[in-house]
Amino acid sequence: MATPERPSASPGTAGANHAHIAAAYDALAERWRDAEFPQHNGVAHHRHALALLGQRGGAALNVGCGCNTRFNDLLREHGLSPEGIDLSARMVELARAADSRAPIHHADICIWPMPRPYAFISAWDSIWHVALEAQRSLLLKLMGALVPGGVLLFTAGGLDAPAEHYDGYMGPELYYASLGIPALLEVIAEGDCICRHLEFDQLPEKHLVVIAQRSV
Repeated sequence: MATPERPSASPGTAGANHAHIAAAYDALAERWRDAEFPQHNGVAHHRHALALLGQRGGAALNVGCGCNTRFNDLLREHGLSPEGIDLSARMVELARAADSRAPIHHADICIWPMPRPYAFISAWDSIWHVALEAQRSLLLKLMGALVPGGVLLFTAGGLDAPAEHYDGYMGPELYYASLGIPALLEVIAEGDCICRHLEFDQLPEKHLVVIAQRSV
C-alpha cells in the first residue's frame, strides 16, 4: 500500500523517528505516573500470559516500560525479576523512583544487546512506535531472547496489511505502524513461537493483544 505523506517535522528513518518519539514522551511522562494512570490497563492480559508460564522464576523484561510500575508486583508474584527499558529519559527517571528494585535501562530496544534470556517479555503499547521496516527484526529479536517455553505479550494495530501513520491525539504528533495480522502470525512462526492468544480487546478500536510462546 502507499505510504502516507509524512510531515516534514517528523523524521522517517528508524533512528531519527525513535529520537522524536523519545522527546515526545519526555514531555508526556507525567501522564503515566502510577497515581495518574488507570492501574487496571493491561493487567488482565498479563495475568493470562503469565498463566502460560505457571509458577516459575527467571527474568522478565518490560519493553517501552514508561514510568508506570503496575505490572512489577504481578511479575514478582510469579517468581519473576522485572526489569524495563525505555527510550524516554524522563520515563526512566520516574520509573526508577517509583520502584527502585527493578533495573530500568535507558536505551533503544532495536539496538540494545539483550543481556540475558527472559522467561517473560511484555511490550504493551510500545512496538507500534518502532519504524515499520524495523518491526519484524525487533519481534524476532525479542522471541529469540525467550527461554524455551517463555512468553511474549505485545500489542499492535489489528490491521489486515502493513500500514503507518502519524497521530497527534496526545499532543505531540507521534508515529505509529503495524505489520498487520497476517505478517504478525508469519513472524511468530518464524521466531519458533506459537500464537497462544489474539484478541481485539477495545472494539471498535483495532487494538490487538497478542501472546506468543517459545517452543520447548
